[in-house]
Amino acid sequence: MIRLTAVLPLAGLLLLAACGSNDTERAATGALGGAVVAGPPGALVGGAAGTLVD
Repeated sequence: MIRLTAVLPLAGLLLLAACGSNDTERAATGALGGAVVAGPPGALVGGAAGTLVD
């Protein structure tokens, strides 16, 4: 159960990071999703993931 609770937020970040039609939109949605899940550090990770997802 502990593994599942660790994996689900990360999967959610990647799904949110994939939203958008350009790099800026994907970074913004990734940062927003990361902020919701993990606060400011999550926003940094989500923004970075958003720019990497094509």
